[in-house]
Amino acid sequence: MIRPFVGRHRPATDAPAVEGALLLDAAGPEAIEVRARALAVGAHLATTLVVTGYPAEVTAGWLAPLLNFPGHLDVALHIEPVPNPVAAAGLKKQRARLESGRRTGFDKGRLDDPEVEAAAADAAELAYRIARGEGKLFHVALYLTVHAEDEDTLAEQAAAVRSIAESLLMTVAPTTYRALPGWLATLPLGIDTLKIRRTFDTAALAACFPFTSPDLPITTGENATASGVLYGLNAVSGAPVVWDRFAQDNYNSITLARSGAGKSYLAKLELLRLLFTGISASVIDPEDEYVRLAETVGGHVVALGADGVRLNPFDLPSADGGQDILTRRVLFLHTFLAVLLGADQTAADKAVLDRAILAAYHRVGITADPRTWQRTPPSLTGLAAVLAEDGSQAATDLADRLVPYTTGSHAHLFNGPSTAATAGHLVVFALRRLPEEVRAPAMLLALDAIWRQVTHRGQRSKHLVVVDEAWLLMRDGAGARFLFRMAKAARKYWTGLAVVTQDADDVLASPLGRAIVSNAATQILLRQAPQAIDTISENFHLCHGEREFLLAAVRGEALLLTGDRRHKVAVISITAPGEHEVITTDPGELAAERPEDEALDADGLAGEDPFGTGEAGWQA
Repeated sequence: MIRPFVGRHRPATDAPAVEGALLLDAAGPEAIEVRARALAVGAHLATTLVVTGYPAEVTAGWLAPLLNFPGHLDVALHIEPVPNPVAAAGLKKQRARLESGRRTGFDKGRLDDPEVEAAAADAAELAYRIARGEGKLFHVALYLTVHAEDEDTLAEQAAAVRSIAESLLMTVAPTTYRALPGWLATLPLGIDTLKIRRTFDTAALAACFPFTSPDLPITTGENATASGVLYGLNAVSGAPVVWDRFAQDNYNSITLARSGAGKSYLAKLELLRLLFTGISASVIDPEDEYVRLAETVGGHVVALGADGVRLNPFDLPSADGGQDILTRRVLFLHTFLAVLLGADQTAADKAVLDRAILAAYHRVGITADPRTWQRTPPSLTGLAAVLAEDGSQAATDLADRLVPYTTGSHAHLFNGPSTAATAGHLVVFALRRLPEEVRAPAMLLALDAIWRQVTHRGQRSKHLVVVDEAWLLMRDGAGARFLFRMAKAARKYWTGLAVVTQDADDVLASPLGRAIVSNAATQILLRQAPQAIDTISENFHLCHGEREFLLAAVRGEALLLTGDRRHKVAVISITAPGEHEVITTDPGELAAERPEDEALDADGLAGEDPFGTGEAGWQA
């Protein structure tokens, strides 16, 4: 039966339905079809379930699982206060009936009924609370309307909602032959067209409201106020999702997504909002995606690979607490050279390198004596000279492999004194100008510079280290070990490590990568490729619904998990227009912002030569 609302009016005897119909005349669907247990509302179907039975005892926020249902579900809670005189009279009659039943059974020699005894005790306690003004009674009705595109899906979704309700010890029933009043009862009209109610007291009613987040625990700061930054909106309930990584067991995070899913955008959004809370940050940026953000907030950009920009791997940090800085630096240089030379080193190679590194320091007057640690450190040229003088075959081979970085094509990258400052409230190490072959050692060197700032800064404060495109470092064993050590030790220095990568296999296929994930209390998954979803599902223990969400997620939709897997929430990231202008790297948007005459150089050519042919760029 088709019943259009437009132009229809109900008799005055059905006042609630008349009000609903009049409102729907302007804002309702073009037509509805009323069936026995469902409605065809426009292009979709809807069915309503009524809660007829409730559990005897509940905890605060016990209805939260219904709000987290991964489907289209409308939950309506109708509340009508009962005047105290009416409530007192009703309780008096109820206590009289219960007491009469108890005495009748006692006179006939029957045993006590535990349920009747409990009900009598509860009624007496409630009557005394109302008499003292400690509570009130309310008529409460709870309705659940499920929406779906077709009948099969509607049946599945309704069965899932019924299962959740029964797991909460509630009894639900369909609105058979009352589908239209049931649907109207769950619309935001404030009209209870079914009036299937139960009586609640104040404490029971308060427990129905999810005052605490149904998805993530609320964290508070020193002043007992909510802490954290806004990540976005709950994709199911639309509630704000606020998360504080620095209130968790550790401050690390892992972000995994396919290319173009918005992982760097989300990382920049969190970084920008954390900066407003007074947190300092350092970023490893292989694609110069954080440069605009740094320039906007007054940060410092270290463009490695640019003319005159260099970090010396032999630099010594300032002495702190009597630590043997020289020994620690030698150990780091072993890791750096292993990544730089790109080949597994034998025991003989490591022994030769160890002697050569110490000799290079000794030649410039730096020894185990802390008083010498302030002298100018050596460079790769000094190390190559020591290796050349060694005379052994291993030393000669190592010296030959260092030639591109001492006197060859890459000599300007790592050979020489440091020329860039690495301190500031936001420092971005931009690596886009570097050749692909040396990005991994450059990332490692930048991480070392960041770590020295973290461990030797005078005033301890919250600090975030963002490693974007971490797969560049994770694919190398020595680089993965350095990242793993940072993930383990960062918490001791009030520092969080945020690992952002698009290659799940590089992270999850190795024990070191899985250890980095397990040491991340904040885990963010965006859209995944079908080829990687099995690995992601297995390692992050995703259910079928979460798996399907990640396969179908659009840009900006993410699944936020805590490290203990107890809390999961689907998030839709939201940004203000000003934030978007700062953090976007969409080529189309950037091209629209740049005037055409500024995009072209003086010769009418745009951009750099992408193929190394020597041409200035494409002809405009």
